[in-house]
Amino acid sequence: MSSSGFPYKKVVVIGATSGLGEALATKLIEEGISVVVTGRRKEKLDEFVKKHGENKASASVFDITKLDKIAAWADELFKSHPDIDSIMLNSGIQRGFDFSKPETVDLSVAEEEFNTNYVSYLYLTKAFTPYLQKQSGPTSLIYTTSGLALVPMLRCPNYCAGKAALHHFTLTLREQLKNGPGNIKVIEILPPAVQTELHDAKHQPDIKNGGQIGIPLEQFVEEAWAGLSKGDEQIPVGSSKAGYKPDGFETKRQEAFQGMTKQIAEMMSKHS
Repeated sequence: MSSSGFPYKKVVVIGATSGLGEALATKLIEEGISVVVTGRRKEKLDEFVKKHGENKASASVFDITKLDKIAAWADELFKSHPDIDSIMLNSGIQRGFDFSKPETVDLSVAEEEFNTNYVSYLYLTKAFTPYLQKQSGPTSLIYTTSGLALVPMLRCPNYCAGKAALHHFTLTLREQLKNGPGNIKVIEILPPAVQTELHDAKHQPDIKNGGQIGIPLEQFVEEAWAGLSKGDEQIPVGSSKAGYKPDGFETKRQEAFQGMTKQIAEMMSKHS
């Protein structure tokens, strides 16, 4: 049985062909939760379903960078699985850019990175929210951002910017959905560097032994699940926790955000 802090019974895991997504999908199954794994690589998804069994997992091949196809895909997904009550948005890519050497910057690669890491999430959120709003029980949108959303790293400015944008989006979305129909919880997981193929030389040739960078994948899953099973809305993992201490910079920044939100609401009510 799933934890009371994580009441969802069927979770769509977007970006489940490897890394964090695959590991989290596996953990959900271990906790008795059904999953629909999605991604671009059909063979990887098929392997996952075969390993865990069709009674626990199913697959849907989709490329989230096909922005104009997202709404139709979401519609088909809910027709096939009307009991979906949680969406875990986990896809992401990372590329290095040095704008001090503009001749080395491929803007088409930068655009693909930003579309994958941020713009597609806007389309996915818009597409899935109406279905979740119609559910009678608790539902959730779970976003994987990054500790680099809080403190950027020099070598991947576009990645950091996309994750920072997504972090801000989750903060405001959480407040907006409190006023809407349904019972949608917005959850954000902020991992540090984790030992996955994100840093492989295939994608980032300037990094040596990239798969060894960061904390072990098992540690990430353990810490992320601890937060999910407690019902936390924001789950910083590893070094990302620093900003969330009682006197941490992110704690103070979010206090300012809540203060501004309250102030604007009061101002709007006076002029409505």
